[in-house]
Amino acid sequence: MESYKKFIKRKDEEFRKGKLIKVKDIGKQANHLWQREAWTFMPQHNLNEKIFIIERLRRVEIEGKATRPKTAKIGDIEYRLGYYIIGKNGRAKGRCENKGVRATQLTKILG
Repeated sequence: MESYKKFIKRKDEEFRKGKLIKVKDIGKQANHLWQREAWTFMPQHNLNEKIFIIERLRRVEIEGKATRPKTAKIGDIEYRLGYYIIGKNGRAKGRCENKGVRATQLTKILG
């Protein structure tokens, strides 16, 4: 199984390549393309298989017609919080599963 240190190193190298993140608009008529500008990984203090991530994303392009064009602007910055779990069982063994939520969604969840 991949160690959390190797996982963090691998993901950091992957993120440095600068691949855009494509996210479907809530109305499904557009896609938002985001550039990852910064990120931080942190393993959970008592469970190294769980790695938390905080990302700063900048909107660089909108493909199609956004549902809320007045609030979706090029250059917007959003923060995304999430975590990965290194799998130990079945088909996920040794692989990581991403569980993420944008900070704007987190605000709605927490009230």
